[in-house]
Amino acid sequence: MISRRRAFSILGLAALSMAMSPTVLTVSDAEAQQPSTTTAQNPQTGTGATPHTGTERRQERRTARTERRQERRNARTERRNQRREARNQRREERTTGRADRRQQRNGTTPPTSSTPQQH
Repeated sequence: MISRRRAFSILGLAALSMAMSPTVLTVSDAEAQQPSTTTAQNPQTGTGATPHTGTERRQERRTARTERRQERRNARTERRNQRREARNQRREERTTGRADRRQQRNGTTPPTSSTPQQH
């Protein structure tokens, strides 16, 4: 007795061998293609150099992707720092304005702030 799993694996191997046999058994007189040595312009890099191998192109894409990611991170950090500095400056202005108004209200010292008083 043969299990269902075993029967399907045998059928699958038989189908695979029948599908592969014509392609594997045909012999071609063609030789392997050599990398072209023409100075066609590479669309990815825009240079007139010869095209790189697949590994080199993949590495260039990876490097470019990493650089773009790092540029985005740097820009984000810069924007964050600018927002933080502006927030701190506004907070400082509010704090000094409140202190000046409090002192003026209490009559201890005249305001030293150059900001106009709002009533």
